Amino acid sequence: MKVVIAGGSGFLGRPLADALAAQGHAIVVLTRGSSSTRPNGVRLVPWTPGGESGAFAREIDGADAVVNLAGESIAGRRWSPERKRAILDSRVQATRSLTEAIVRAGRPPGVFISGSAVGYYGPHADDVVTEDTPSGSDFLARVCQHWEAEANNASAHTRVVCIRTGLVLSQDGGALPQMLPPFKLFAGGPVGSGRQYWPWIHRDDWIALVGWAIAQSTVSGALNATAPNPVTNATFAHALGAALRRPSLLPAPAFALRLLLGEMADALLLSGQRAIPAKAQHQRFTFQHEEISGALRAIFSGTTRS
Repeated sequence: MKVVIAGGSGFLGRPLADALAAQGHAIVVLTRGSSSTRPNGVRLVPWTPGGESGAFAREIDGADAVVNLAGESIAGRRWSPERKRAILDSRVQATRSLTEAIVRAGRPPGVFISGSAVGYYGPHADDVVTEDTPSGSDFLARVCQHWEAEANNASAHTRVVCIRTGLVLSQDGGALPQMLPPFKLFAGGPVGSGRQYWPWIHRDDWIALVGWAIAQSTVSGALNATAPNPVTNATFAHALGAALRRPSLLPAPAFALRLLLGEMADALLLSGQRAIPAKAQHQRFTFQHEEISGALRAIFSGTTRS
C-alpha cells in the first residue's frame, strides 16, 4: 500500500510514517525541504502547501491513502492576530492543496485522513462529547470547522476521515514534556480549578487508530482520536505525579496563566471536552491504553515505543 503523508516529519507524522513503513507499506512524506530517502525507505518529496496542487500531485494520483497532518503549531507562542491567522491559513491552504490534487487525480486515493482536533467542539463542562456533538464557536472550533470543510471537498472522490485528536501523550514531544518541569521540582499540580476535562490518547494508540482508519472501509466522517476514559485535569495531574513519583498538590492559578498566555490559556488549559471515541468503540477498535495511570506509567517506565 502506498501512503502519502503531509506533515510527516513532526511529533505525530514521523512515528506514523515509520510505523507504516515497518509494516511494509511504501511511504511518501511531503516536505518543504529537498528530495531524499530515509534509511527505512520513506521517501521525502518537496511540496509547497499554498492552496494549489503542484508536482507533488503525481504522488497522490494512484496512492492508496493520503494523510494530512500539516499546519502551524497551535501552542507555539501567544496568539496574536497574526499568529491566529497563520494557524488557520496553514491548515486551510495545506488541506486545499491536497484536496485539489485528489479531485484532479486520474486514480484518486481510496481514503483521505485529514487532521482536526477535539477543539472542534469548543469548551464543554461535564457533558460527554461524541462525534455527533455540534461544533463550538471559539477560535479553535472555527479553525477546525474550516479545516474539515476543506477536507470534505474531496468526499465525492474518496472516503474522507477527519480525525479529531485530543492531547497526545509521549515522552519525546507534544505537550507532555512541557508539563514535567514543575513536577520534577516538586511543584506540580492541577491547572486552574482542575475540574476541566482533558481528553487524551497515548501516541501508540493514535498511530494504531490512524492505521485502522486507513484500512477500515466503513469508517468515514469525524473520528475522535481520544482514549475511552477522559479525565479531569486534577486526575491527570495526580496520575502524572504518581508516574514521576512526585507530589501533585500545587495548582497553577488561572489568572497567572491568562496573564502569561492570554486567550490561549482558556482554550488549551483551562477548558476542555469530555470527548470519547464513540465511533471507534462502536466499530470495535482496541485501545492498548484506556486508563491514564497505566498510560503514563508505560511512558515513563520505557515499556513502549514512545
